[in-house]
Order: sequence, then C-alpha cells, then structure tokens
Amino acid sequence: MRPLYALFALLLIPAPLAADTALRPQDRARLDGFDASLGDAVMQALAGGAAQDVAALTQALSGTPDIAFDPSLIGDWSCRTIKLGGISPLVVYTPFKCRITASERGFALEKLSGSQRTKGEITLNDGRAIYVGVGYVAGEQPPAYGALPDNFASDGRVQADVAVFQRISPTRARLLFPAPAVESDFDILELTR
Repeated sequence: MRPLYALFALLLIPAPLAADTALRPQDRARLDGFDASLGDAVMQALAGGAAQDVAALTQALSGTPDIAFDPSLIGDWSCRTIKLGGISPLVVYTPFKCRITASERGFALEKLSGSQRTKGEITLNDGRAIYVGVGYVAGEQPPAYGALPDNFASDGRVQADVAVFQRISPTRARLLFPAPAVESDFDILELTR
C-alpha cells in the first residue's frame, strides 16, 4: 500500500511557481528571514504568553514535517491561528474552518470562517512547500496574489500572505507565516482533522 501512496504523491507534485505567481522581492525576503523571525517571535511568546497558550503553541510546533504533498490533504480541516510577538506576546484563537482542494500546480487553501481569512495556493518553491496567497477581512473580495501592486503589504483589509507549509501527519499540518503584514511578528495556522 505504501508504494502506491508514494506514486500518487509523485503524480501530484506540482511544478515550481509559474511566472504569474512568482514571489515578490519583499515576500521572498520574509521567507529568507524565516528562522530569525520564528526565533524572535517564539522568545516573545514564551516570555509573555499564558501557560495554556504556550501549551497550544508547543503542540502546534511539535512533530517532524513529512511528505507535504499527497491526495489525503484534500478536504475540510479545522484550523486555528496562533499569533506570536508584536502587539501581544502570544494569542491563540479558537478553531475555524479551512478547506484544501487540488489545483493545477499543487493545492489551494482557503480559510472559510472567522473575521480574518486567507486564500491562496501551496506549491513547491526552492525545495519547500510554500503557501502564497492573500489575507483579507471577511466580506472583502480578495484579489489574487499576482494582482497585488508591486510594493503592496497591507491596507488593513487585505494583505499579501506567504508561509512555509509543513505536513506533520495525515491529521496535522501547519502554515508558518514569517513577518506577517499586520498585528504580529509570526503567525501559525494549525490544521487538524
């Protein structure tokens, strides 16, 4: 059964990002600063977060990433946002609804509920599974990432989102957002089912 599973995974591995969704330089810089951004934010969270929130953060960051791309990603997920550093040392939100579907180049992800949402695509980029999308306030009609102005970060209602996607198990995954455009220094979108 495992070899067949691996074959399906290979068939679904997308090509690198096409030119129309290439990373903008400022978003590439956010990903390049991933380790420093995560380290600084975790230090703030551990120093000032409530015990139950630190426990939730520890759970979200636990586990070794596995094969990111395989057909079992498709479907509905429970997802919760964890914000580290910035305005508050650590904020853990209640779960919301997310959905992953197949796309031409990988997988599309959409956060379907809550006041802050995101919509974009997970593809392979420089050997990593990268999420590129647009964060937006519920009720907004977000443009595609490639349609954002060159130097756009956020207008308070819409922002560029980039993250590293990690699959932990068939029932756990996470998106890790370095230096998000609003509110915090690092965000985690923890996916479970």
